[in-house]
Amino acid sequence: MRILFGVAVLAILAGCGGGNRSSSYGQVTKLSSGPISRACMASDRKARNPQLCGCIQTVADRELTSQDQRIAVTFFKDPNRAQEIRQSDRNNHENLWLRYKAFAAQAERSCTGY
Repeated sequence: MRILFGVAVLAILAGCGGGNRSSSYGQVTKLSSGPISRACMASDRKARNPQLCGCIQTVADRELTSQDQRIAVTFFKDPNRAQEIRQSDRNNHENLWLRYKAFAAQAERSCTGY
């Protein structure tokens, strides 16, 4: 299960490494800073850069609440935490996981090319 989550997190970073920047939002032109961007820059992924991480943060600002973002940052540091949320029977955890998956998919689409 840890591997499954690791793949999901890495898909955000690795999947954003080439192509164009168009998305359902149109082209991402505003690059934000915030907790997701900082966690992205602190990651050990070779594809990371300020533009990519800023793009991912911009999507996070659109898709996730600030509380969701604080929790998502813990996923970078502790993949087991993500599995706990994903497998939890609590309704709020299930809803968070659905929002996080939607965020990850949108970030991959929006941030391609950074």
